[in-house]
Amino acid sequence: MTDRFNNGDISNDINFDRTQKTGKLRGFEGGDIKGITQKIKEGYFTDLGINAIWMTPIVEQIHGGTDEGTGVSYGFHGYWTKDWTKIDPNYGTKEDLKELVAVAHKNGIRVLLDAVINHTGPVTEKDPVWPSDWVRTEPQCSYDNYENTVSCTLVENLPDIKTESNQSVALPPQLISKWKDEGRYEQEIKELDAFFTRTGHPRAPRFYIMKWLTDYIREFGIDGYRVDTVKHTEEFVWQELKQECDVAFAEYKKDNSDKVLDNNSFYFVGEVYNYSISHGKAYDFGDRRVNYFDKAFNSLINFELKWNVKQMSEKDIFHTYDSILNNELKGYGILNYMTSHDDGQPFDKERKMPYKTATMLLLTPGTSQVYYGDESARDLTIDDTVGDATLRSFMNWNDIQAKDETRKILHHWQKLGQFRANHMSVGAGKHQLISEENGLIFSRVKNKDKVVIGINLPKGKKLIKISSVYKNTAHLFDFYSKKNVLIKDGTAYLDSPYDIVLIEKVKF
Repeated sequence: MTDRFNNGDISNDINFDRTQKTGKLRGFEGGDIKGITQKIKEGYFTDLGINAIWMTPIVEQIHGGTDEGTGVSYGFHGYWTKDWTKIDPNYGTKEDLKELVAVAHKNGIRVLLDAVINHTGPVTEKDPVWPSDWVRTEPQCSYDNYENTVSCTLVENLPDIKTESNQSVALPPQLISKWKDEGRYEQEIKELDAFFTRTGHPRAPRFYIMKWLTDYIREFGIDGYRVDTVKHTEEFVWQELKQECDVAFAEYKKDNSDKVLDNNSFYFVGEVYNYSISHGKAYDFGDRRVNYFDKAFNSLINFELKWNVKQMSEKDIFHTYDSILNNELKGYGILNYMTSHDDGQPFDKERKMPYKTATMLLLTPGTSQVYYGDESARDLTIDDTVGDATLRSFMNWNDIQAKDETRKILHHWQKLGQFRANHMSVGAGKHQLISEENGLIFSRVKNKDKVVIGINLPKGKKLIKISSVYKNTAHLFDFYSKKNVLIKDGTAYLDSPYDIVLIEKVKF
């Protein structure tokens, strides 16, 4: 969460007279783009094995605040857009974002921004409602079928963009006035004219926003979008946006060949709220099933893992996920999480199981999303907070500095994260059970990358059968304990004080 991770520039903490007293954790707390860049430079993400950073939206937020009886709330979270074409000064500047992307890429880390196309920010005295040909302000979604999930407002006072419309509309008067005040009206109009001429799209609301979102690819070279509120917008909208993102990414690579990491395409991961891996390719609205992967998303957020870990054995989870990802979802991905910024029922709200959280998140097949502070057991039970505010406290850097137990937890996350980053097979390889005597031992194999992993093992001496994975090898290493592994007759012998092993072939 951009505003809550690290304050790299205290000079940008207050803008637009956002000075009213807010509800607990409902105002801007100072986190910014520079703060994230600072932690990349310090190696914090690399030490965790993180190779992509998803930031909550950084576009300019509404200037006013809302009050729903829980105190004033400002758009600190980034989901209350006022102007898609400008970075909110609370988060930083264009120069800050350029530096973040450059430093991240230098460290082998990709950057995903968060795309909102479904709604504007709420209406306040400082933030007038967008014109009626742009948005609807009723009815409120009831979520009981497709229509009542898509053609409606998410919540009260969150105007819904008419993404279904192909009707050409004029720019909102407040945007025209704002751009003129900022001295960039002519440039914005020139760019819009060029976009609509090139694409042939009508000047309908969704296409304006697509132009604005793809500008972040062309100008900054971001690597992907995490797309917000996917099921609240017609599925063809995401196909259209993905197409424009691909065009923009190709242009960026052509114009910036010295900054290109590799040949990967633009990455597109969607938040279809309550989608889970067991749904396969299609989300079921009750009256309609929709495949959001189709010509759009590489991956969807999987809302199921936290329940699986409470209800199923590790053996069954690994087998089930491996089976689905290698069959029905072959060629696509899922993004697993245990905690998020808006899921009020995280796996371990009391932070009593930080080691298990890491083990299951980072060893389950699929992509892993580490929510900031998972790795340091950041408190999720903040007194006097309402709703999702308790999930959004400031990153607990002081605990990492001052508490031995926090550092031990972080070290566990770092070992698993680095091992996962070093071996694509952990998240994307074929899973195979080896043994379930005295713990769970399994292999993951992708092409020539082979690892053997054991969890819930006895502490001390361990015997691990490896002959099904490693043939005629004399050099194996346990990444977790940092010990060489003795091998005899297809069995690995290891004496370590941990109940987990991460075995890899020694590289010479």
